[in-house]
Amino acid sequence: MALKTRFTIDYYQEGILQNNRVVLAQAITLIESTLPADQTLAGELLDRVLNQTGKSIRIGITGVPGAGKSTFIESLGNQVAEADKKLAILTIDPSSQLTRGSILGDKTRMETLSKNSNVFIRPTASGNTLGGVGSRTREAILLCEAAGYSIIIIETVGVGQSEVAIKKMVDFFLLLMLAGAGDELQGIKKGIMEMADAVVITKADGDNIKQATQAQADYSHALHLFAAGESGWQPKVLTSSALTGKGIMEIWQMIEGYVHQTKTSGFFDQNRVRQNISWFHEHFDQLLRTEIMEHNQMQKKIQALTTEIQHGNISSYTAAQQLLNEYHQVNRGSNS
Repeated sequence: MALKTRFTIDYYQEGILQNNRVVLAQAITLIESTLPADQTLAGELLDRVLNQTGKSIRIGITGVPGAGKSTFIESLGNQVAEADKKLAILTIDPSSQLTRGSILGDKTRMETLSKNSNVFIRPTASGNTLGGVGSRTREAILLCEAAGYSIIIIETVGVGQSEVAIKKMVDFFLLLMLAGAGDELQGIKKGIMEMADAVVITKADGDNIKQATQAQADYSHALHLFAAGESGWQPKVLTSSALTGKGIMEIWQMIEGYVHQTKTSGFFDQNRVRQNISWFHEHFDQLLRTEIMEHNQMQKKIQALTTEIQHGNISSYTAAQQLLNEYHQVNRGSNS
């Protein structure tokens, strides 16, 4: 993604620190840009506002199809906004394979929240990024924190085997489930259940209340079979209805309880440090891969090796080794 207009670093910094939502949106567009000049400016901007970051509660929300993530987030967001807290919502939408753009547009699905002056909603296309998040979600979190948002909610594309990256960038990970949608305990990956700090059974209203209550008991039993997490927090299972508002306040109080407990124990800050180091390693890997993929000689080698793999002439393991050797040769040639 390229920017049509490149503003100055001071423009971005001053606008963000003054909580100008237009400038904040422009700054997020800047960090999503793939142009080298934009990437350099984005890095400088992040360094300038870094001392204003890290003061929020970061909440990741994912769920099974049909669980009503956006509706739930709007209901929870209204609860947060009523408490006079500034809320930023980063929604990761599936990408169009043609335009790479976001194809859902959560602002249209969170009509009430989008009109609140204390709420910032930013839909972002997932692109080719795995893990249910966008390639610059972490940086967008930092910019929102610098703009003064004390609660950051990240809504992932959906739940699945790869939707685990979100756990590495949030403080609290919430999994939304449905009752009566089949064999719930078998239909969800064990790995993501183990990572969840809480499970919420949504749409617990009307004729579905009994099923939701039974699902709550089943999930509570299942979670108690898992070993205790490093945080010392025992994951909880609650029910909620975005339609009636039932359970929403209790969910927010639970999140606040988690933050209090983990800050008191020291886990909250320790986890943030580990996440920052993990972000560093992952971003370096991404930059290195981008450099390799964009080099003409390397592109030709990748195409040649891909053809060899397709014809069954070489294993993927050997092809990867040869690609690494090619990269070493390219570097030696450029340094000689």
